[in-house]
Amino acid sequence: MSVRTSRINSRIGGGSRYDVQAAGAGRPGRVLPWLLCAALLAGWTPNAVRAQEGRAAPEARQSWHIAAGPLAPALRQFASGANLLLTFTADQTSGKTTRGLQGEYAVPEALAQLLAGTGLSAEPLPRGGYVLRPVPRAEPAQLAPISVTANQLGEITDGTGSYTTGALATATRLVLTPRETPQSVSVVTRQEMEDFNLTSIDDVMAHMPGVNIVTYDSERTEYYSRGFAIQNFQYDGIPMMRDSAYSAGNTLSDMAIYDRVEVLRGATGLLNGSGYPGATINLIRKKPTYDFQGHITGGAGTRDNYRGELDVSGPLNKNGTVRGRAVAAHQDKHSHLDHYERQTDVFYGIVEMDVAENTMLTLGADYQNNDPTGSTWGGIPIYDVNGNFNKRSRSFNNGARWSTWEQYTRTVFGTLEHYFDNEWIAKLQLNHQINGYDAALGAAASGNPDPADGSGIGMWTGKYVGKTRSNAADLYASGPFQLFGRRHELVVGGSINKRTWTNKGYGPEAGYDTSVGDYYDWDGNVPEPDWQYSYGNREVTRERGAYLTSRFNLRDDLKLITGARVSDYKGESIKESGVVVPLVGLIYDLHNNVSVYGSYSGIFMPQSKQDEQGQTIDPLEGNNYEVGIKGAFFANRLNASLAYFRLEQDNYGEESGGTTPSGGVAYRAVDGVETKGYELELAGALTPRWDLHASFTHKVARQDGDKVDTLSPENQFRLYTTYELSGAFDGLTVGGGARWMDKTWGDVSYPPNGGTIKHTVDDYWVVDAMASYRFNDRLTASLKVNNLLDEEYYTIFSWYSTYTWGEPRNVDLSLTYRF
Repeated sequence: MSVRTSRINSRIGGGSRYDVQAAGAGRPGRVLPWLLCAALLAGWTPNAVRAQEGRAAPEARQSWHIAAGPLAPALRQFASGANLLLTFTADQTSGKTTRGLQGEYAVPEALAQLLAGTGLSAEPLPRGGYVLRPVPRAEPAQLAPISVTANQLGEITDGTGSYTTGALATATRLVLTPRETPQSVSVVTRQEMEDFNLTSIDDVMAHMPGVNIVTYDSERTEYYSRGFAIQNFQYDGIPMMRDSAYSAGNTLSDMAIYDRVEVLRGATGLLNGSGYPGATINLIRKKPTYDFQGHITGGAGTRDNYRGELDVSGPLNKNGTVRGRAVAAHQDKHSHLDHYERQTDVFYGIVEMDVAENTMLTLGADYQNNDPTGSTWGGIPIYDVNGNFNKRSRSFNNGARWSTWEQYTRTVFGTLEHYFDNEWIAKLQLNHQINGYDAALGAAASGNPDPADGSGIGMWTGKYVGKTRSNAADLYASGPFQLFGRRHELVVGGSINKRTWTNKGYGPEAGYDTSVGDYYDWDGNVPEPDWQYSYGNREVTRERGAYLTSRFNLRDDLKLITGARVSDYKGESIKESGVVVPLVGLIYDLHNNVSVYGSYSGIFMPQSKQDEQGQTIDPLEGNNYEVGIKGAFFANRLNASLAYFRLEQDNYGEESGGTTPSGGVAYRAVDGVETKGYELELAGALTPRWDLHASFTHKVARQDGDKVDTLSPENQFRLYTTYELSGAFDGLTVGGGARWMDKTWGDVSYPPNGGTIKHTVDDYWVVDAMASYRFNDRLTASLKVNNLLDEEYYTIFSWYSTYTWGEPRNVDLSLTYRF
């Protein structure tokens, strides 16, 4: 049995490296004086060395980014970064893994985090350094509690109790803290979801800074950020483009299977390739745990809303080299809308396998069905035929009783990760995803009603059946390198994606009566037509690209992040090759907790519009310029940010007044939307018992000097907070939240003159409240009240000239048992 010692040989004017050597080749007694000299030259003192005259030196804290994986290379990386002597045997670490380390820690607590759950502890040596010892069987209490876990997607938030994350990788594939990321990124964690019963992605987006929700109908919502609709989604970092016209599950995602949701605002082309510049939503799935755990939750709410959830996770073999997790959820949700109901079924399974000491294979699948009845299509006409506001009750449903927009997702995915001894990591991700829909729709939505007799309204009818099949692969390598005596980081990768959309459209049989007699007596009780096939679609989109990101450690307090992606895009009538999408960011640490930054990022979206010569105009380009200040406090348990941004769109297709050679409408490329604004956010813990997530966003979007994106407010405020009581109220957590939306407006049809008119929606507040009581370590009851003050508010969709009421006050009560 050989003993391995990881140590640092620091050299003046050079970098640093770690050596692995046999015991006795470098005894602590010989190595320590040399380490002390190196430490003095470097301006620091090892933690084991105490200050003179009997006074204890304070434990220095430093930022760590060590990925989850095999234990031995993680310990070597730690010893290298901490400049300390760490002794262990090969047998001690064989087959063991670590949950990783993200955030700021002193050496002792950092070692405790790395070794948590391994059965090992770090014992300090009298002359400095540490040696690993097995934790005695009689002293299980010495095991460090699990507080954070991490992987190459960032820090896992499940089980941390936190409203923020220590690290994320959505922006660059580099695993960085929010303060180290030179772009605006927000996270809604597992704890925030559980505290406020955020079971759907719409619920999460209502908490997300800088994002606004516009409701089209009961099954479709659109999210907006910085003047643009968000169509870019990621699942564990794998891009997926959403088509909101043929909605297929993205905005109905159930949160039972996700650890957290991240939103990266601005242009995000480095990893996405094509898309729109508003933002990218990244949903990070739950991961298996090293210890057996699980919960079962049952809940009931106002208007016959019932939900059950089961989540089980843990090792699948004796030594924990195979781990799994399974999640299932079912919800039967009725609504404030008349004759409306939606059933949702969710299943998720994932297995992690340590196939070798430094290699991990992950396989998983998820499944979700959303099956509604009484689906609306469009909303309520804003005006009646006389030009008065057409106020209907909040329970009014324009959908026929048979109307439905079923949406579903099916995903299988695999990941292979290898951890090299030189601290480099290679990762291959494969993803096959189906997003489908089966919509047979009928709604009293056409026209404007006459208050005298209820006439003037007809039905929209249509049936649409289709799906998008997406196959994606992403391969990258990431790790440190030395240059000019400093340690830097590099990511090199490439991705390929193929999306195939198929659709069949149907209309009602000839002679089907779409008239609505008296609109004010509408109850949706009309017969469903026999559907006749009308048309079909099939579109194939292929994308591939190579990307590179570097993080240069220019000084201890100055970091430069540079990156670029070279993309090829091919659609049915579009082909773009060699499109370069850049990213540049600079971060300067004012001190240990606060940084200032500036960044530029881009994205592109090919378009099929042609000019008068028949040439396809250049792709839309989104360019995001951003400066800001970020802070991380209380060992990264509280993150704060203030950002000012300017987002510009180029090559917007404007009608030129001419025609193409084939006789079509010709376009020319002009400057598009420009958005300016600022965002403030505070997320995390103010005290060990007090969590909050607060934000304020201001933006103004203009095109040719005119304001656009006016369906999303120029100003938004959100505050959600919880406090865990103590003493006589130990076990009780209370909290609440509020969101304020500034006025919105849009040009909508105006029946009296057959033209349009500006319709303004007043600003409004929505207040929520929650309370939970922990009976013991296993059983917790939770109460959530949405729209506590029963605020009547609505949003408009100017394209349809319709409005949709917000949900009235409702209450949810749930009981969770953990095992």
